[in-house]
Amino acid sequence: MRKFKTVFMRGGTSKGCLFKKEDLPADRAEWDEIFLQVMGSPDPKQIDGMGGTVSSNNKIVIIWKSEEPNVDIEYLVGQVIVGKRQVDYKSNCGNMTAAVPAFCVEEGMVEIKEPVTTVRMLNKNTDKYINVDVPIDPETHTFANDGDCEIAGVDGTAAELKVDFLNPAGSKTGKLLPTGNITDTLDIPGFGKIEATIIDVSNPIVLVRAEDIGMKGTELPEQINNNKEVMDLLEKIRGTACVMMGFAGDLKEATDNQPGVPKVGFVTKPEGYIDIEDNEVTADKMDICARVISVFKCHKAIPLTAASSVSTAAFLEGTIVNKIVDVKNDQKTVRIGHPSGVMTMVPTVVKEGTNPADYKIPGVAVQRTARRIMDGYVYIRK
Repeated sequence: MRKFKTVFMRGGTSKGCLFKKEDLPADRAEWDEIFLQVMGSPDPKQIDGMGGTVSSNNKIVIIWKSEEPNVDIEYLVGQVIVGKRQVDYKSNCGNMTAAVPAFCVEEGMVEIKEPVTTVRMLNKNTDKYINVDVPIDPETHTFANDGDCEIAGVDGTAAELKVDFLNPAGSKTGKLLPTGNITDTLDIPGFGKIEATIIDVSNPIVLVRAEDIGMKGTELPEQINNNKEVMDLLEKIRGTACVMMGFAGDLKEATDNQPGVPKVGFVTKPEGYIDIEDNEVTADKMDICARVISVFKCHKAIPLTAASSVSTAAFLEGTIVNKIVDVKNDQKTVRIGHPSGVMTMVPTVVKEGTNPADYKIPGVAVQRTARRIMDGYVYIRK
């Protein structure tokens, strides 16, 4: 057996194994096999590993000190694909981004400043910068786990981590609107034409109206996952956008080799529903209702990177989201209803010129929580 130091953490509504780069083999060619065994893939049950059978519970994060000026930490996220011998490094995970600075404070990788330490980070999946404010416990002089911040999809409260994604537009495509268009008409095999907004803020995503695919937009993940017709359609929509952005040559390649980029989601006007914990979510608590598919399964909340794109799209005139959200002149937040409740996003949109494709996005902020669940060694076969 081989063993590797790891910390198992929750970040936002995701969880996974965090490794210091120095504790892994210098040869990156060895990493995939290690991470697959860590999570128990390709077995879809992941019975022989740490994985939780859904994408949000299959995160790998590799962390190291940065040599760049004004950057403290660099990190790379690996998404272990459930049921496959595949680790995807093409996109960041916004939720696990919240776990990284807490980990770094606890591990002594950054200089502690009380009462709040701002950890300046560079995500190597996207080459984008993120600042996270980490509260410090005055007694232990490390990460303050306890607090009164509550986020949808996580039981209880914890200390607030303010996550600010800096200049997140064009994370993978180099463009806020990868096609240059506010909306595109996609020609979907076996379905026909459908209007979509393709946007890249923290990660690319293609968004369609729930009604256009025969959905209400308030369905819970299990209902969506069990609707094979709709799931097949959403994968075709995602694959079509993937090809348009140049990530794949055809739909099969998009499914086989690019399962995480872009993501796909559907949105509708504010509608009340019962969330996955049987709590009532009322229409007046949200600005838009969204459901997002992440690696072939409906996310039980909403990926933070997807929420960045959805909230930014609300301020871009003519997008599918903007047509739904009644944006006020002084509005700064966008409340997104998702299967676990409501997430509030704070995008900063600077409108330069008349073309939304040229708008600048200095940052998108959100409050998250994180905590260390377990640390020690994870064992794999030699």
